[in-house]
Amino acid sequence: MPYPPPSRTPSGPRRRTLLASAAGAALLAGCSAGADSGDDGPSAGARARARAARDSRGLLARYDAVLAAHPALTDRLRPLRAQVAAHAAAFEDGTKPSPAVSKSSAAPAPVPAAEKDAVAQLAAAERALADRRAKELLQVPGELARLLASVAAAGAAHAYLLTEVAK
Repeated sequence: MPYPPPSRTPSGPRRRTLLASAAGAALLAGCSAGADSGDDGPSAGARARARAARDSRGLLARYDAVLAAHPALTDRLRPLRAQVAAHAAAFEDGTKPSPAVSKSSAAPAPVPAAEKDAVAQLAAAERALADRRAKELLQVPGELARLLASVAAAGAAHAYLLTEVAK
Protein backbone atom coordinates (compact mmCIF):
# COMPACT_ATOMS: atom_id res chain seq x y z
CA MET A 1 0.00 0.00 0.00
CA PRO A 2 1.58 3.32 -1.04
CA TYR A 3 2.09 6.04 1.52
CA PRO A 4 0.03 9.20 1.07
CA PRO A 5 1.94 12.35 0.11
CA PRO A 6 2.91 14.63 2.98
CA SER A 7 0.14 16.99 3.97
CA ARG A 8 2.36 20.06 4.07
CA THR A 9 5.63 20.88 2.44
CA PRO A 10 7.85 22.66 4.96
CA SER A 11 8.66 26.23 4.06
CA GLY A 12 12.15 27.62 4.17
CA PRO A 13 15.43 25.80 3.76
CA ARG A 14 15.66 22.16 4.72
CA ARG A 15 18.16 20.94 7.27
CA ARG A 16 20.28 19.43 4.49
CA THR A 17 20.43 22.80 2.75
CA LEU A 18 21.57 24.57 5.92
CA LEU A 19 24.24 21.94 6.57
CA ALA A 20 25.45 22.11 2.97
CA SER A 21 25.63 25.90 3.22
CA ALA A 22 27.65 25.66 6.42
CA ALA A 23 30.00 23.11 4.87
CA GLY A 24 30.42 25.27 1.77
CA ALA A 25 31.14 28.33 3.88
CA ALA A 26 33.70 26.40 5.91
CA LEU A 27 35.42 25.18 2.74
CA LEU A 28 35.41 28.69 1.34
CA ALA A 29 36.89 29.99 4.56
CA GLY A 30 39.52 27.27 4.50
CA CYS A 31 40.70 28.62 1.14
CA SER A 32 40.95 32.19 2.38
CA ALA A 33 44.21 33.94 2.88
CA GLY A 34 46.26 33.40 5.98
CA ALA A 35 47.33 36.02 8.51
CA ASP A 36 50.63 36.64 6.76
CA SER A 37 49.22 37.05 3.25
CA GLY A 38 49.69 40.75 2.69
CA ASP A 39 48.47 44.21 3.48
CA ASP A 40 45.72 43.42 6.00
CA GLY A 41 48.00 41.99 8.67
CA PRO A 42 47.02 41.06 12.17
CA SER A 43 45.53 44.48 12.97
CA ALA A 44 42.75 43.97 10.39
CA GLY A 45 42.03 40.58 11.94
CA ALA A 46 42.01 42.06 15.43
CA ARG A 47 39.58 44.77 14.30
CA ALA A 48 37.32 42.20 12.64
CA ARG A 49 37.39 40.01 15.76
CA ALA A 50 36.52 42.96 18.00
CA ARG A 51 33.68 43.97 15.66
CA ALA A 52 32.35 40.40 15.63
CA ALA A 53 32.44 40.26 19.44
CA ARG A 54 30.64 43.61 19.67
CA ASP A 55 28.01 42.43 17.17
CA SER A 56 27.45 39.22 19.14
CA ARG A 57 27.06 41.19 22.37
CA GLY A 58 24.56 43.47 20.61
CA LEU A 59 22.58 40.44 19.45
CA LEU A 60 22.75 39.07 22.99
CA ALA A 61 21.26 42.36 24.24
CA ARG A 62 18.40 41.91 21.73
CA TYR A 63 17.72 38.43 23.09
CA ASP A 64 17.74 39.81 26.63
CA ALA A 65 15.31 42.59 25.68
CA VAL A 66 12.90 40.13 24.03
CA LEU A 67 13.11 37.79 27.02
CA ALA A 68 12.47 40.65 29.43
CA ALA A 69 9.43 41.78 27.45
CA HIS A 70 8.11 38.26 26.76
CA PRO A 71 9.10 35.83 29.55
CA ALA A 72 6.83 33.16 28.05
CA LEU A 73 9.41 32.75 25.26
CA THR A 74 12.19 31.78 27.69
CA ASP A 75 12.11 28.03 27.01
CA ARG A 76 12.25 28.59 23.25
CA LEU A 77 14.89 31.32 23.20
CA ARG A 78 17.22 30.24 26.03
CA PRO A 79 19.22 27.72 23.91
CA LEU A 80 19.70 30.21 21.08
CA ARG A 81 20.69 32.95 23.50
CA ALA A 82 23.23 30.62 25.10
CA GLN A 83 24.80 29.96 21.71
CA VAL A 84 25.00 33.69 20.95
CA ALA A 85 26.74 34.19 24.31
CA ALA A 86 29.19 31.41 23.38
CA HIS A 87 29.83 33.13 20.03
CA ALA A 88 30.65 36.40 21.79
CA ALA A 89 33.02 34.55 24.12
CA ALA A 90 34.69 32.79 21.17
CA PHE A 91 35.38 36.09 19.44
CA GLU A 92 36.73 37.56 22.68
CA ASP A 93 38.88 34.48 23.47
CA GLY A 94 42.48 35.46 23.83
CA THR A 95 41.77 39.14 23.39
CA LYS A 96 41.22 41.82 25.93
CA PRO A 97 38.28 43.94 24.78
CA SER A 98 39.11 47.62 24.76
CA PRO A 99 36.81 49.94 26.73
CA ALA A 100 35.47 51.38 23.47
CA VAL A 101 34.52 47.90 22.27
CA SER A 102 33.46 46.30 25.54
CA LYS A 103 29.91 47.60 25.38
CA SER A 104 27.65 47.74 22.38
CA SER A 105 27.27 51.34 21.25
CA ALA A 106 23.82 50.80 19.73
CA ALA A 107 20.87 50.11 21.97
CA PRO A 108 18.67 47.21 20.93
CA ALA A 109 15.59 48.11 18.91
CA PRO A 110 12.37 48.47 20.89
CA VAL A 111 10.67 45.12 21.41
CA PRO A 112 7.26 44.74 19.73
CA ALA A 113 4.33 44.06 22.03
CA ALA A 114 3.27 40.90 20.17
CA GLU A 115 5.45 37.83 20.79
CA LYS A 116 5.24 36.82 17.15
CA ASP A 117 6.53 40.21 16.02
CA ALA A 118 9.29 40.23 18.65
CA VAL A 119 10.55 36.84 17.49
CA ALA A 120 10.33 37.90 13.83
CA GLN A 121 12.43 40.98 14.65
CA LEU A 122 14.98 38.76 16.40
CA ALA A 123 15.06 36.45 13.36
CA ALA A 124 15.71 39.44 11.10
CA ALA A 125 18.60 40.56 13.33
CA GLU A 126 20.13 37.06 13.26
CA ARG A 127 19.76 36.87 9.48
CA ALA A 128 21.29 40.30 8.88
CA LEU A 129 24.27 39.55 11.13
CA ALA A 130 24.81 36.12 9.53
CA ASP A 131 24.77 37.71 6.07
CA ARG A 132 27.25 40.41 7.11
CA ARG A 133 29.59 37.82 8.61
CA ALA A 134 29.42 35.65 5.50
CA LYS A 135 30.51 38.65 3.42
CA GLU A 136 33.50 39.29 5.71
CA LEU A 137 34.92 35.78 5.27
CA LEU A 138 37.29 36.62 2.44
CA GLN A 139 38.64 39.71 4.15
CA VAL A 140 39.99 38.14 7.35
CA PRO A 141 42.78 35.68 8.18
CA GLY A 142 42.11 31.92 7.92
CA GLU A 143 41.31 30.93 11.51
CA LEU A 144 39.08 33.94 12.07
CA ALA A 145 37.40 33.26 8.71
CA ARG A 146 36.61 29.72 9.83
CA LEU A 147 35.15 31.03 13.09
CA LEU A 148 33.09 33.62 11.21
CA ALA A 149 31.85 30.91 8.82
CA SER A 150 30.78 28.70 11.69
CA VAL A 151 29.04 31.50 13.54
CA ALA A 152 27.39 32.77 10.35
CA ALA A 153 26.03 29.28 9.68
CA ALA A 154 24.73 29.08 13.25
CA GLY A 155 23.12 32.50 12.85
CA ALA A 156 21.40 31.38 9.65
CA ALA A 157 20.08 28.32 11.48
CA HIS A 158 18.91 30.53 14.36
CA ALA A 159 17.09 32.80 11.90
CA TYR A 160 15.35 29.78 10.39
CA LEU A 161 14.35 28.40 13.78
CA LEU A 162 13.10 31.79 14.94
CA THR A 163 11.08 32.16 11.74
CA GLU A 164 9.43 28.82 12.49
CA VAL A 165 8.68 29.92 16.09
CA ALA A 166 7.12 33.16 14.80
CA LYS A 167 4.63 31.29 12.61
